Amino acid sequence: MTFPVRTPAPRAVLFDLDGTLADTAPDLAAAVNWLRTERGLEPTPYAVLRPTASAGARGMIGAAFGLAPGDDGYEALRLQWFDRYQSAMAVHSTLFGGVVELLDGIQAAGMAWGIVTNKPARFTDPLLPQIGLAHAGCVVSGDTTGFSKPHPAPLLEGARRLGIAPEHCWYVGDDLRDVEAGRAAGMVTVACAWGYCGEIDPATWGADYLLDTPTDLLETLRGLAGAPLKAATA
Repeated sequence: MTFPVRTPAPRAVLFDLDGTLADTAPDLAAAVNWLRTERGLEPTPYAVLRPTASAGARGMIGAAFGLAPGDDGYEALRLQWFDRYQSAMAVHSTLFGGVVELLDGIQAAGMAWGIVTNKPARFTDPLLPQIGLAHAGCVVSGDTTGFSKPHPAPLLEGARRLGIAPEHCWYVGDDLRDVEAGRAAGMVTVACAWGYCGEIDPATWGADYLLDTPTDLLETLRGLAGAPLKAATA
């Protein structure tokens, strides 16, 4: 867990989705391995697929088939993967441990929170209620603004929907693109080492914070706010 120079407590915390709030890799991987088995191929090991989950179709198809956007056959696989994933998005996906307590603590402290993801709305909208995130203060999907991360536009749209200036927001994600987008939007950035993180060491991303667990983030917010961040009890 890496701490920077003390920063003010945020008024809002915006989160990436896949690999940050939710462990969606099992269902993402299952969809691409279904494509392989349909073609008579052995499934790609989950350990190979999981680190690419934050990159969506590009990451999964790249790892499972060795194809990149623009390669012959990539687009057909991408569309088939989308259809298969949409049919089984929440079979094994779940929130990471500590996320419920983190979000409850943020709300109890009077902070807002929302989701800014590169996941298209056709997946985001039906998935969030199934995994317990329907109460997000805002949801900005990958096709909401016409731009995707690392462009700052989705993060700025999230701040606008919450009615909070970007400089009073933090952005939390598990990919270098998340840190780049947060920095470009003028937000404090948090790299979450509990996520997928890809092949690039998150310690090199230049985030303001590098934290190991959702509980570490909750404790950091508690320290900056100078008040308990606990879920309200009946």
